[in-house]
Amino acid sequence: MTITSVIVLYAVTWFMCLFVALPIRVTTQSDTGEIVPGTAPSAPVNPRLGRKILWVTVATTVIWALLCGFILSGMLTVRDIDFFNRM
Repeated sequence: MTITSVIVLYAVTWFMCLFVALPIRVTTQSDTGEIVPGTAPSAPVNPRLGRKILWVTVATTVIWALLCGFILSGMLTVRDIDFFNRM
C-alpha cells in the first residue's frame, strides 16, 4: 500500500463511521417541545459533535488498522476479486 492509499482508506473509513454515528442519541427540537422560530422541528438540540468526532476517530483508527492488516497480509488480493479475468 502506498501512503496515498493509506490516507484515502482512513478518510473514507472516518467519514463512513461519522455518518453512522451522527444520528445516535440525537434529541430533536420537536422531542423537547422547544422549536426555535425559523428552524426545522427535526433540528438537533444538542448534537454533541465534539464527543462524536472523538469516538469516531477512535473507532476509525481501530477499524483502519484492522483493514490495513487484512490488506497487507495478502489474504485477499485484486486477483481474487477479478470476476472477469482481466488480470
